[in-house]
Amino acid sequence: MECFAEFHGMPVMPNTHATKRIGIALFDRFALLGAATIAEVFHSANALAASAEQSGERYEVCLLSAAGGRIASSSSMFVWTDSVESQRNADNFHALFIVGGTGAADALRDGRLTIWLRRAYSRSELIFPIAEGRLLLEVVGSDQATDGRGYGGRLADSLRSSTGSAHVPEPAEALRLALSVVQADLGDETARQISNWIAPRAETPFNSIVRKNASVCVSEKIQESARWLEANGDQPVAIDSAAQIAAMSERNFLRRFKMEMGMTPSDYLLHVRLEMSCRLLAETDLPVDKIARRCGIGSGGRLP
Repeated sequence: MECFAEFHGMPVMPNTHATKRIGIALFDRFALLGAATIAEVFHSANALAASAEQSGERYEVCLLSAAGGRIASSSSMFVWTDSVESQRNADNFHALFIVGGTGAADALRDGRLTIWLRRAYSRSELIFPIAEGRLLLEVVGSDQATDGRGYGGRLADSLRSSTGSAHVPEPAEALRLALSVVQADLGDETARQISNWIAPRAETPFNSIVRKNASVCVSEKIQESARWLEANGDQPVAIDSAAQIAAMSERNFLRRFKMEMGMTPSDYLLHVRLEMSCRLLAETDLPVDKIARRCGIGSGGRLP
């Protein structure tokens, strides 16, 4: 059974090299950021190996749900999954991640998923529950549901020495666990490179302003819209497009964004563009006008 995952247009495909299968178990209203982070780590590992023409490990990522087909994340974005029954004879994963999300409690009542988890638990080399995913793993009677199963000596030390994962945001925990698999398979340097590619950016004045103004708890939908604004800051941006990412009306989106982020979407976008401009001014020799255009500002005269 060939599987592939796709987030933001970036597929993780099977290949002809030695392949290790990675499963990501999902359910309705799963946490999109955690699942996307895991897929991105293994996609990056494949891309890095391909660019270096290495003949080592490759990863095949499968998104799985009880019934298969299209399921919605907690931010109302849809992904396509294989059914767990399609994996009846192919559920011996190198690593199986059970993501969290607001739908975990309902997923517990789905016998197809819990029965399959019991089978996959006994056959997979590594099991990593994340956030509410621990609730699902507990149904298999594991006494190791807090940090993973089957990782052996090569992963145990790093996992045991990590901080209490119950207090770590899901994307950060997903990144740590996925990188631990890559580190064990491909070495410290490869894991470091991948971490540098996709880990949260270092402290900047922009990050400081956002953290200072934002509320203690920012919802996943608003986080998704903020990330979309960051990714599209160099383009003309309509606020109603950001509202669609958050699956909200424009009026409700403007109210929620201001309440949770401490600034309007337009102000957030302006900060994104200014940060991009400062980085290009510091790191390149481009003229001010060209930097302004690249950052969606228009002209150099509009830069403060």
